Amino acid sequence: MFRTEIDYCDHAAGAADIQAMFGVGSELLRDGEGWAVETFLRFGTHNSTHVDAPYHYNSRIAGRPARRIDELPLDWFFRPGVMLDFHEREDGQTIDTDDVQSALAATGHELAELDIVLIRSGRDAAYGELDYPARGPGVSAEATRWLHERGVRVMGIDAWGWDRPLHLQAAEAIERGERGIFWAAHQVDLEYCQIERLANLDQLPATGFTVACFPLRLIGASAAPARVVALLEDE
Repeated sequence: MFRTEIDYCDHAAGAADIQAMFGVGSELLRDGEGWAVETFLRFGTHNSTHVDAPYHYNSRIAGRPARRIDELPLDWFFRPGVMLDFHEREDGQTIDTDDVQSALAATGHELAELDIVLIRSGRDAAYGELDYPARGPGVSAEATRWLHERGVRVMGIDAWGWDRPLHLQAAEAIERGERGIFWAAHQVDLEYCQIERLANLDQLPATGFTVACFPLRLIGASAAPARVVALLEDE
């Protein structure tokens, strides 16, 4: 789930392929070079920065078959954004409804339907470190529901996941023997998307930008990689 492996084929290897496929020698190619190509040997849909589809959370959402990444409207993924700053929160802390409300009020932004809400945890600084999945605060199921009730369908965070670190949720779920603790915000039974493993949210203003986060259209997939960018309005 975490490891990405790519096979790189450089221009010399490309020239050899052209020789084998078409009989065209390197002396007939510009600078003696062929094409450069790469092959993904291992690349999970949840590797790198990606967008989760509702199907990732459960097979059914609100009593209906959960939609997969290729079934979601593109309109969700190009929308005004607001950035809520929680980078001073400790690892494992919960970002709850009142926290989201206070942070939103501080931005002066009034949520509109389909706005994209980004949570800055600052844990993108740990991206690639072994303990990255165990770092960061997490958004509660209640806060997720509050955003959803206001028309938000895409929410993102610059940590490994939207929930609190899973080892903490697992320990609590086992200790209490209850459903609804582990992966609580994911399995809140709402149709929405999460962008996980964002970076550089510290370079954004709180408001005044549009988020473009189109996921690859992978048929039947629970998620897809995305190149997420913010388009800032002219001052």
